Amino acid sequence: MQIIRKILGKLSAGIAFYTCIPIPHTWDLDFQGIARFAPLIGLIIGGILGVIDIGLQILGMPILTRSTLVIISGIIVTGGLHLDGVMDTADGLAVPDQKRRLEVMTDSATGAFGAMAAIALLLLKITALTDLDSDRFFILMGIAGWGRWGQLVAIASYPYLKPTGKGAFHKQTKYSIWDFLPSLLLLVSLSTIQILLNPKSWLLASGMAIGGIAIALLTGAWFNRCLGGHTGDTYGAVVEWTEALLLCVLVTLE
Repeated sequence: MQIIRKILGKLSAGIAFYTCIPIPHTWDLDFQGIARFAPLIGLIIGGILGVIDIGLQILGMPILTRSTLVIISGIIVTGGLHLDGVMDTADGLAVPDQKRRLEVMTDSATGAFGAMAAIALLLLKITALTDLDSDRFFILMGIAGWGRWGQLVAIASYPYLKPTGKGAFHKQTKYSIWDFLPSLLLLVSLSTIQILLNPKSWLLASGMAIGGIAIALLTGAWFNRCLGGHTGDTYGAVVEWTEALLLCVLVTLE
């Protein structure tokens, strides 16, 4: 019973940190090691967006408008946490001097490159989601889960570059391969369920699993190569760019 209570405390803390879903203040929240629950929370977020998508479809809303509202809903549910990271990271990477990149990323003002990155990302997501006709519920869950799995791998694998910051507390917990292996199996299971329910979607489901692993790993590695490590902003950028690029792969496979 105590173990279940501890798990629920960490899961609730993860939901409180990664989303705007209200959590009662009376609950016993434990924020240590919540990154382990990020992929599961991603599945929850994707499920919420999937339900919204189905509801708008029932109402007869055209697919472009529906896809736009689904992506906007994702920003609302997360409070723009990860999108903010995309913008700050883009502003930092635009600076040729690697030593000044972290300084620029710390600045709360959004620069031109940050704005352009956000626009490009949202356009990619909206247009790719619009081009997907089937299995949208599974896809929304999958991309959200794989994006946060990539974040977990980045937290576990690379150094944190700042002594403080919104992502610094993640490094207070030591992670190993055993921390992201369970969520890997969970996300692969999602593709398996998709195939069982619709055998014709085997290519799409397989592509989501294989592409999710590859893109999540490569995105985190690329930011590490550019900066020599990660920050809270790049953790968010890993989530968003993994989601967007995976959507593009899935459109191609469909």
